Amino acid sequence: MKRTVCFLLACILTSLVFFGYSLNNVLAKDSRPEFQRYYKSVMIRPGDSLWSLAETYRGEEMSVEEYIEELRFMNQLRSDTIHSGQYLTVLYFE
Repeated sequence: MKRTVCFLLACILTSLVFFGYSLNNVLAKDSRPEFQRYYKSVMIRPGDSLWSLAETYRGEEMSVEEYIEELRFMNQLRSDTIHSGQYLTVLYFE
């Protein structure tokens, strides 16, 4: 009886170790590399829009819509309207 209990406990412990190792490998493969965020000030030129700024600076880390929301939040913009000569802080990744 005692041997059976020890054997079952050893099997359960081995299974848990194997499951933990497998889960760790899966999570490590699915994680995307972290990119450092940087900020800079840019002067708005004629023809610039939040959309064009997003296309220029966002990289692959955010969708255009997410990036525009971030620009609006960082620069305290209540609308998507920006003007030539205005300075905005933009986010970019490396």
